[in-house]
Amino acid sequence: MAHQSYQPVLPCVSKFLQYRWDQNSYDIHRKKVSSAKATISRTPPKTYTHINNNSKEKKLKEDRISVIERDNHMLLEKISHIMRTTGRVDNKNDFISKRICSEKRQQDLLRITEENLKILNRLSQCGPNYSIQRWHDDWLKTTTLMESIGRYPRVNSVQSQKGAAWSAKRHVTGAQMRKCTEPGTQPCVVKDDSSISQEEKNTDYQDQENADASEHKTTTE
Repeated sequence: MAHQSYQPVLPCVSKFLQYRWDQNSYDIHRKKVSSAKATISRTPPKTYTHINNNSKEKKLKEDRISVIERDNHMLLEKISHIMRTTGRVDNKNDFISKRICSEKRQQDLLRITEENLKILNRLSQCGPNYSIQRWHDDWLKTTTLMESIGRYPRVNSVQSQKGAAWSAKRHVTGAQMRKCTEPGTQPCVVKDDSSISQEEKNTDYQDQENADASEHKTTTE
């Protein structure tokens, strides 16, 4: 069925016959090509044994290997003999190795230790040249001056004043309670938040607002 799609070069009556003839011609051509002899020899050149086999180099290599094996065998025998016996050299004695100038080094070490102890005693006995209490007093004075010349009070000073006033008020209230509870004394009345008038509450609230406003202004600056 391959002849049906075959396209011959020249026009013909029967494609089948033309296909068979062309295929036969192609087969004959391939046989001639495969059986053709080359005009140039493509075979490798002839090798000669006396060139490739260098007997002298092999002999030298074998001699080197034999010498190495003989030396290794002799060394092995010596090592095995030493391991089996105690050796022919008697080097056992009671000698103790000593360092050179060991006494001088010991004296230098003692001298350095004494000097270090003297320095340690001096450092432990000497007092400070600056007074921490005086530094603290100077800092308190500086803080007072800064608060006096400042346009707005500092936040920390306002909070500390509030805390000091609250602790003083609490201390006074506690002292009054202890005094009232002593035997032989008349009962006293301690004011609480319910007994404070509305005007006093308004005054305290206004003071609190002023303090908060000054604190906010200081923070923004």
